[in-house]
Amino acid sequence: MRVVVAEDSVLFREGLTRLLREAGHEVTAAVGDADELVDAVRAGLPDLPDVVIVDVRMPPTMTDDGVSAARRLRADHPGLPVLLLSQHVETRQAVDLVATGAFGYLLKDRVLRVADFLDAVRRVADGGSALDPAIVGALVAPGRDDDPLRSLSAREQEVLALVAEGRSNTAISAQLVVAERTVETHMRSIFQKLRLVESDDTHRRVLAVLAHLTR
Repeated sequence: MRVVVAEDSVLFREGLTRLLREAGHEVTAAVGDADELVDAVRAGLPDLPDVVIVDVRMPPTMTDDGVSAARRLRADHPGLPVLLLSQHVETRQAVDLVATGAFGYLLKDRVLRVADFLDAVRRVADGGSALDPAIVGALVAPGRDDDPLRSLSAREQEVLALVAEGRSNTAISAQLVVAERTVETHMRSIFQKLRLVESDDTHRRVLAVLAHLTR
């Protein structure tokens, strides 16, 4: 895969670059601020990277510059795979990106689990999703009394969290040690309770996680 890395910490950036290259991927650019990220992607046109890995907080303001740059790139190139990294759980600026597919959001300590991290990069590049369980927890935290997520059973919430991590029904059935048909039944129940109508949209699985935020 062709990867662009945007991370202001030199040590972390170099570590990511080395990790990706050792895994056989091509890091076409490794930059330290949000403006450089946008310039690096545009410099490679007409070819786009297979995935862009972006720190949420970056120069020049060290607030949400990474997310803002990701939004700019997505506006210019819909469907560009983006994987956000953050030291802390920050969801406010990322909700609409989560619902689009080809998107991931991991806490930085997840990178230390090398196999999981590389698997997440691949899933995002392939058009899927990869959300850190802590991010999922923040997104589906109990809210209003009329929040339909509150109607989900404990098992359905568990299945939904695994779906939001980008797991297939087959992978979920293996992890929970249940039949894949049982997972399919849970998914139908989740869609029904969250009032998500039948659709060919593959991202409905992710929208299920975000239903109370995006409806």
